[in-house]
Amino acid sequence: LLILRAPVFVFISLLILLPPAALTRWACPRACPQSCSCTQEKSCSVLCDRSGLSELPREFPCEASAINLDKNRLKFLSERAFGTLPSLKSLSLDHNNISFITPGAFKHSSASRNILLHPHLTVNWSLIKFCLGPALKTFFFAQGLSNLVELKMAHNEYISYLHTRTFTGLKKLVYLNLQENRINVIHDQAFQDLVRLENFYLNDNLLSDLPRLAFKGLSRLKMLNLGGNQLTNVSKTWFGDLVELEILYLDRNQLVYIEEGTFENLTSLITLHLNSNNLSTLPFPVFQPIYFLGRLYLFRNPWECDCSLEWLKEWMENYNLVRDIPCSSPSSVAGLDLGEVVFAKVNGTCIDPAELNLTTVSSEVASTTENRFNSLISRLLQQELREEAVNGTDEVLTSIYNFNSDIRSIFFFSANSIFTSFCSNSQGCCSSATSAEA
Repeated sequence: LLILRAPVFVFISLLILLPPAALTRWACPRACPQSCSCTQEKSCSVLCDRSGLSELPREFPCEASAINLDKNRLKFLSERAFGTLPSLKSLSLDHNNISFITPGAFKHSSASRNILLHPHLTVNWSLIKFCLGPALKTFFFAQGLSNLVELKMAHNEYISYLHTRTFTGLKKLVYLNLQENRINVIHDQAFQDLVRLENFYLNDNLLSDLPRLAFKGLSRLKMLNLGGNQLTNVSKTWFGDLVELEILYLDRNQLVYIEEGTFENLTSLITLHLNSNNLSTLPFPVFQPIYFLGRLYLFRNPWECDCSLEWLKEWMENYNLVRDIPCSSPSSVAGLDLGEVVFAKVNGTCIDPAELNLTTVSSEVASTTENRFNSLISRLLQQELREEAVNGTDEVLTSIYNFNSDIRSIFFFSANSIFTSFCSNSQGCCSSATSAEA
């Protein structure tokens, strides 16, 4: 009996004395699933990608630290499918047909509750419909993943709704990728537990609106991508807690309005993408304070280059933070870049290009000049024109405006009357409804 037991005793002793790396090398090939290959380069990695699997292998090496199940035909993840792998740090399930994840599929045993479990999980290009959600197409499977650091669930055409409990307990999550799904509803405070999240991809979904406090508590977030959705407005309540945000993507939406004060708390913002939307104007208060911004992208918007964008042109010239802002209107500057537009000023007041046409030469300008001038005078003097002119004048002030060197307008201002005369170079004459000596 002593002779039979001695080798067993020696063998167990050797296992105890072996370093963890040696144990891994011994354990990895021991239970390598059929159709998979196992490597031992740095740790035990199980490679089952492109293996034609329609169901999960019945067991994996207990020391497996990485499992790759990409590009198979998996449809179902059973309870505790990966729950007995205490060393697992990376799990990839890209390009499968997963439509159901059983509650507890990632729940680990009580013996491994203090071991880092599945810090990197990838389930892209699948057909996930629901995971312990109250209704179909609701995503929730966080049970057993409290140590998760990185989660990728992109390109899953059935994920359309994020419930309040979807990410409950994922307080260590740093990276979350939900891009190119069909998400159209996000419940209020769906992300409230993601207090360590730094990179968040929600781009290329079907979002037309967001909860009022959608990102409340995400004070560590550094990059947020909301591009490629169907947003039409941006609320100033969305980004109030994102004090460390450096990059914000709002491109490729349908934005027509951004609420004033939207970016006022983003004191760490470096880059803002607003390109490829339906923005025609951008009031200055939207960007107050503006000292923090490093780069602003505004191209591919139907900009109306009037006086409301004068501040933006000055910003372009002074800080070189933005460029490529092609004008769609008014017609006098359509096709020009905002940087090329000249804003005329009278007594310090900006005059819109639509009122002072400095680029278009037309024979029909004279017919509309009087109406333009009446509007311009009304703005400058901020008073209504009197119905009848008074013959006498107390004081005469003269201003000359050049309309393409073809039409010159001379105004005679007085306290009681306004006389308007028009002179044309082509006709070489002056005509006046009321005569006055200049």
